[in-house]
Amino acid sequence: MSCSHLAEAARLQPPHLSQSVHREECTQCFDNQDSPLGVDVCLTCFNGGCLDKDRHHARSHVAKTGHSFTLNVKRKLKPSANRSDEEEPPAKMKKLAIVEDREEDKYEFRTTLKCWKCDSQNGLDIPANDYHNLDSLIQSVMASSSAARQSEVKAWEEEITACEHTLMLEQLDTGHIAQSGLAHCAKCDLKENLWLCLTCGSLGCGRAQFGGLGGNGHGLQHYEETRHPVSVKLGTITSDGNADIYCYQCNDSKSDPDLSRHLATFGINVQTQTKTEKSMTELQIEQNLKFDFSLTGEDGKALEPVFGPGLTGLSNLGNSCYMASVIQTVFSLPAFRQRYQPTAASHWDACHEALPADCIDCQMHKLADGLLSGRYSHPRPHASGARSTPKDTNMLAHDSPTPVFQEGVRPVGFKALVGKGHEEFATMRQQDAEEFFTHLVTVLRRHAKRAGADARGEPTEVFAFGMEQRLQCGECKRVRYRVDAMDTVSVPVPAREKGKDVEGKVLYEDVPLTECLDIVAGTEALEYQCPACHKKVIATKQTRFATFPEVLVVHAKKFRLVNWVPAKLDIPVIVPKSDELQLDAYLGRGLQPDETELPNDDAAAAPGVPQFNEAAMAQLEAMGFPTTRCQKALLATGNSDPEAAMEWLFAHMEDPDIDAPIQLPSSAVASGGPEPSAEQVGMLVDMGFTPAQARKALRETGGNAERAVEWLFSHPDDSGEGATPAAGSALQQATGGSATLPACFRLKAYISHKGPSVHAGHYIAHVRTEAGWVLFNDEKVVRADAESVRELKKLAYMYVFERVPT
Repeated sequence: MSCSHLAEAARLQPPHLSQSVHREECTQCFDNQDSPLGVDVCLTCFNGGCLDKDRHHARSHVAKTGHSFTLNVKRKLKPSANRSDEEEPPAKMKKLAIVEDREEDKYEFRTTLKCWKCDSQNGLDIPANDYHNLDSLIQSVMASSSAARQSEVKAWEEEITACEHTLMLEQLDTGHIAQSGLAHCAKCDLKENLWLCLTCGSLGCGRAQFGGLGGNGHGLQHYEETRHPVSVKLGTITSDGNADIYCYQCNDSKSDPDLSRHLATFGINVQTQTKTEKSMTELQIEQNLKFDFSLTGEDGKALEPVFGPGLTGLSNLGNSCYMASVIQTVFSLPAFRQRYQPTAASHWDACHEALPADCIDCQMHKLADGLLSGRYSHPRPHASGARSTPKDTNMLAHDSPTPVFQEGVRPVGFKALVGKGHEEFATMRQQDAEEFFTHLVTVLRRHAKRAGADARGEPTEVFAFGMEQRLQCGECKRVRYRVDAMDTVSVPVPAREKGKDVEGKVLYEDVPLTECLDIVAGTEALEYQCPACHKKVIATKQTRFATFPEVLVVHAKKFRLVNWVPAKLDIPVIVPKSDELQLDAYLGRGLQPDETELPNDDAAAAPGVPQFNEAAMAQLEAMGFPTTRCQKALLATGNSDPEAAMEWLFAHMEDPDIDAPIQLPSSAVASGGPEPSAEQVGMLVDMGFTPAQARKALRETGGNAERAVEWLFSHPDDSGEGATPAAGSALQQATGGSATLPACFRLKAYISHKGPSVHAGHYIAHVRTEAGWVLFNDEKVVRADAESVRELKKLAYMYVFERVPT
């Protein structure tokens, strides 16, 4: 049967250079081009849809959009790409980076043009000899960077920019360098890790790098002697003019847009260059992968891989273990499972977004389907006669002691969307798992708010609770209470050294988790300008739970500032033997009948007002800075960015009043903050908030728009017209959680970390299931042995407790 609509197809336009083409994977499930049915790519919007008989996302996309033509894409591994165990490995090292891995060298592609007007159920296959003028369109779709590939490249390559020293580089006329002059360092015999000065052509070795790569620092020494700022790493130069560039004056990696011409000054033609060494990005990734966790039990045998619903791994996308551990943890919770899994197949029918790839709700449904359905949780398939390992299809996978681990689903679309526009989570760098958890909760709440959903029905509300702050004047004994909306409780972990091991590593005494909670709930003395006494007094501040969440996330702060750099300490934290926490004693009482409140006319002078960014405060205090300094730094830098605050602290450490109590201007005291501008109010109103809510949020946060949005989501029941609800059921509605007792919590999951810093190293998650503890290590999912549970529980970075029903 021939298609009568080809004239319409001829009017279709090829994808733009920056347009995402979803040809590798369905945007609503993890079926991909390697499956028997392949993926249908819409030739109008370039969405990717599966052809599974139960879900058939290609058909639903056509029905919803009216887009009539698709290109079916199937991929198959070439026989030559499978190397048997007896074959020698390739002589030339392969680059880890995505951009160097040519698909056409490894795979065979089969494409079929389809018309859905001719067949609305499955699409009519159009014979190749009928394509006529459509060949160029098909070629452009196949030649374009797929959406997954674009995201991976962005995730891999750090955001490196040019600097004034690379843009204004002045070169000396030293002539061409003979090949022998590029053989080794000019001051030693090292033949790798060589850096060429782009000013004079001097060749010096770099500093010692990750992975044991040698270096005596002669390149740095040359800069110190000559002040020539820019050098290029020889072994990383590629034929397209890319390479590792380092500016010693900026002390950072930079790009050189004119590298080809600069190298030509010394007789080096970039078109003849071949990459022979790993780039700095690759070395960083490789180093983080080395911080892996043992997958063998106490008896030395490999831990047993497990498969099935809820036991699907997440493939490593490049420093994505922080994200994988958090995702596995949240999708182990009933609230997330019930919210996203039952409607995974039908969600798109009611979704108002133009494309599933642009909708965080669609991507959460996709993750739920991928992780919980069990369809993708099976042993890695074996190629014909050859053993298959994770690294065959993913260079970022971990080495496996056995070939039966699963491949894992690749949450590329989710990672790109949830990190979009974020300074850290949009990059390939390793991140803090607790910070990502907080970011994910914020993103989901913002989406729910825009969609007009009832916040109380969202799964993120299981984390919500109120933390009561009680302040009492030491003179007049009057009190003030404040309740902050929270999603995690960060607990300091005391570092008590008990000796060193044989390698000289410091060992620390065990610390009960209950002791950490006692510190949070302890009494703190502080200097305070009492509005009732009208003088400076010593006040006491105490923290208690105002309400308890359904799921309690405990963040263990195990840091020490070493040379002004936060270093992680391996302090064992001991969870009660029963894995249960009894928190009744930590419940706040609120204002008592025999207590008198402090006057409110000068409320802003009280510590904690304005409301400081909790996450930023926790991060700064974890580095060892005193509370007052942290608060001052946040006030000076917009109350949102801990890095900016830290820079401010370094710049003002010698200020004579750095430790003096914060004194706010009387105008700010009276109004709770400066009056916001009409533009700021209008921006928040456009997001769905009332003008009164917008004005109050901006006043409460010192005019910081981003912080104001967070404040609004933390105070959903505050109309902005009057006082925030502060007691009884109104308090629970404003902050979430419940004040009912008993408050008993049982450990559901914990996230462990190995490495010198939470921004480097490797994260894994342990989750309690009906069949026992399961360890999620990226794409590897194994039954955890008793030793793994016992030892890694002590060194966990995040603990997730579920409330025990009464």
